[in-house]
Amino acid sequence: MAEKRYGVLLITGGQTHQETYALAFAADPRVRLLAVSDETNISARRRTLNERLAKQLNISYIPDIREALENKEVAVVSICAEPERRGRIAERCAQAGKHLYLDKSLCPRLDEADRLVAAVDQAKVKSHMYTFMTQPWLQRLRQLVRSGLLGEIRAIHADCFFAKGHPGTARPDRRREEFPPQRHQLIEAKRELDNVGVYPLAHIHWLTGKKFVRVWARTANYFFREHHKHNIEDFGLVSAELEEGITVTVAAGRFGWTTHPGAAMHRYMVIGTRGTYLADAWRPRIEVYTNEPPWTPPAAHPEDPMAFWQSTMEVTHARPKMVWWPLEPLAERDVAYFLDCLDANRESEMSVREAAHIAEVLLAAYKSASTGQVVALPLPRK
Repeated sequence: MAEKRYGVLLITGGQTHQETYALAFAADPRVRLLAVSDETNISARRRTLNERLAKQLNISYIPDIREALENKEVAVVSICAEPERRGRIAERCAQAGKHLYLDKSLCPRLDEADRLVAAVDQAKVKSHMYTFMTQPWLQRLRQLVRSGLLGEIRAIHADCFFAKGHPGTARPDRRREEFPPQRHQLIEAKRELDNVGVYPLAHIHWLTGKKFVRVWARTANYFFREHHKHNIEDFGLVSAELEEGITVTVAAGRFGWTTHPGAAMHRYMVIGTRGTYLADAWRPRIEVYTNEPPWTPPAAHPEDPMAFWQSTMEVTHARPKMVWWPLEPLAERDVAYFLDCLDANRESEMSVREAAHIAEVLLAAYKSASTGQVVALPLPRK
């Protein structure tokens, strides 16, 4: 049988994760990239970046998302708008009857998350938020948890840190967290509890099938001048409780280029009544030491000093680190997984409903960090 083909519309372009998502869609034989689009009231810089990606992909740029959504060939939208715009754009796309492929985290406002869940349900479209859950090492961990070999899960600790940026430039001091959190994604800094912590929080919910019921958190600036300048955390610590009394701790954020031999630390300690298991994205691995010149960090790009985006790292000629080689490559199947869900007419295991719960957990974490108190879930609705 010939494979289905899905017309895909890209919302926002360069210097977002669309740079990699678009390539993953384009590489799948079921997909035809149609255009890049966005809202009409965006900045000149954002429009230029959108047009640049459209040109690189050899597709058109449609400056008005309303016009783009009228195209009946569009089956899927890939949305990488800034967090503050993401919720309303996704809601509009769902109302237009389009399936949603969403960047993480979902959105920073509880009312937007609730409306998006309702819009997806009403339109009966499929949705999915990007995480690492399709990577083989996490798939094996889930199989182990569900097999019962560890017994009843009683505790999970997660470490997730991205190793990018030039550290040592912050002035560690006691900061006051704001609530509700503002300015999630700037040119030179992101809220790293949200940006990185979303992964372990989402994965823990996915691994256990349990919701978070209590959250305590701290946020801090330890490493980067860029984050300190904007009072945006580069480190977050979460202590939480899931349903059935499962204890969770998460340490997440960003540290410097040379703090880790690979691109990131990503590991989970899962403790059950019958056993304990450590899952690590870098195990098993081969460590290679040669007489080649040591790896050095690239120069900071003026528009992206923290090296968030693939395009700017190409400009600064960032070299891959060659010391740690995982025996099993970190396969990227997230886009293919969502297309498989569409083929089978089944819901993603990280649909907007699950993603909205994690957005609520992140909001509770920021509220706790601002007050120093434990925050119960669900959060009150107005």
